[in-house]
Amino acid sequence: MNNKFYSSISVIGGGAWGTAIASTLAKNQDCINLWAKELEVVNSINTKNENNLFLPGISLSKKIKAHNDFKFIDMSDLLFFVTPAQYFRKTLKDISNKIDKNVPIVLCSKGVEIKTLNLMSEIANNILPDNPIAVLSGPSFAIDVANNLPTALTLACDSDDAGGKIAETINSAEFRIYQSRDIIGAQIGGATKNIIAIASGIVYGKGLGDSARSALIARGYSEIVHLAKAMGGEEKTLTGLSGMGDLILTCNSQTSRNFTLGVKLGRGMNINEATNGLTSIAEGMFSTKAIVKLAKIHNVIMPITDSINKLIGNESDIDTIIEELLSRPLKEES
Repeated sequence: MNNKFYSSISVIGGGAWGTAIASTLAKNQDCINLWAKELEVVNSINTKNENNLFLPGISLSKKIKAHNDFKFIDMSDLLFFVTPAQYFRKTLKDISNKIDKNVPIVLCSKGVEIKTLNLMSEIANNILPDNPIAVLSGPSFAIDVANNLPTALTLACDSDDAGGKIAETINSAEFRIYQSRDIIGAQIGGATKNIIAIASGIVYGKGLGDSARSALIARGYSEIVHLAKAMGGEEKTLTGLSGMGDLILTCNSQTSRNFTLGVKLGRGMNINEATNGLTSIAEGMFSTKAIVKLAKIHNVIMPITDSINKLIGNESDIDTIIEELLSRPLKEES
């Protein structure tokens, strides 16, 4: 592999999405190192070529080598971080002294840190200020990527050189990459669509009809755009894969953890019942509180997001929330 491409790629996070990314990257690499917190995942991948906890039934490339330590980090020239958003800071900080300043950090987690209201890029820039930062986001279910089905994503990077090299390295016929420089917009789209997906699932589970769900998705998209623009993102980014594309997918499929959570809530379960037994995190649950706070800071009105935050926090019930949303004052659509 020549200097046009990165040749030693590592993936931090052995959940479904991290495993799927490692799987698609392995097509064009001699070896992909994958770190997983769970020993069960490491052993399953290394002995059976399968992640039987998070991605069961999918045969993985033998070129994926799973680890429970970080001894491989100093050999990596490109790092993908796919840990849950609330654990990203600790994970990156723990291994920051092992990462060369020239190694690009590709952020694949969708969310906002609750304690600080930081985006993942802000955390990365704080810990590794010299490293190129990129965001990979778009309509992509792990199961589809792992099964080598066609997928298209946005790669937003603050360095044209690093962004172009990353894109050339990971792009394939089935894993199509479109480049952007709008790191803020790509992250806000990815974080907030999970909240709207929960709301969409509630409408579905409550049996309110497809017309109501379509209206909710459209108004939810408006909330996303307003927040992204207020934080310095570009509206055109939200019309693309990391905004509208991801929103459409997540709000319309039972494969989405956030949509499925909403369906359960709409059918009468409380938040504890709805999340019982989940092996993967529905990021929208954790992002909602942070997004509401960000909206207040930037003076953005987000009634759907506010409502989901109240529901998750047990501050209101579904029927009251629906009544409040339906009785909001009439306004011009903009």
